[in-house]
Amino acid sequence: MNDGPIDIANPHDYDHTHSSSAGSGWLRASVFGAMDGLVSNIGLISGIAAAGASPGIIAITGVSGLISGAISMALGEYTSVRTQNEQLAVEVQTERDALDRNPVGEQAELTVMFEHLGMSPQTASDAATQVHANSEQALKVHLAHELGLSPDDRPSPLVAAGSSFAAFSVGAIIPVLPFLLGFGTLWWGLVFGGAGLLAAGFTAARFTDRNPFSGALRQLVFGGIAVAATYLVGTLLGVSSLG
Repeated sequence: MNDGPIDIANPHDYDHTHSSSAGSGWLRASVFGAMDGLVSNIGLISGIAAAGASPGIIAITGVSGLISGAISMALGEYTSVRTQNEQLAVEVQTERDALDRNPVGEQAELTVMFEHLGMSPQTASDAATQVHANSEQALKVHLAHELGLSPDDRPSPLVAAGSSFAAFSVGAIIPVLPFLLGFGTLWWGLVFGGAGLLAAGFTAARFTDRNPFSGALRQLVFGGIAVAATYLVGTLLGVSSLG
């Protein structure tokens, strides 16, 4: 038993920790990209296989879906994250201008917000005064309390795009592997795709401390819905074959 003094100033040292991936651009893009790649290509090969396409055609279609989907996902993530950062920059500048134009009114506003958090009027006033002694700190506090934003929270569009591209490619190639390796049938594609969905759902749940088995099953169900829908369409439009 340690009888020495306990430093309680930083609970992260002894009580709890946070994931370093929280708030980062890569985790959401990677998880979303992998799931999208898996479900998209499982559905794609199911539809054309049900329509009677040969294994060679299925392989070409799957690879084409991988390339076009990965590029589309990367461009979408890049544009989305960049737009988000640009909007944040606008809000930061708007609040900065308001602090420069009307510092007394902004400080009074912060005092009221502190009172709504449970501080006494005098404590709230003192706290607001201390915060406004530093203009950059005042900017961060106002953005956090008014909009729930942080001027430092700007994920990289390139990281998000690259993560999305790589994750989608990995997810999309899995159900196509049997066809590329020469033993492709729809059943093998579904087995590979199902295994990929289970692994992706399991891994994503581990990142969020949720039940990994529930996460794996959920993704398998989502993939099953895509397979059922596209297989039905392929059956209606072509010759059904699981060969």
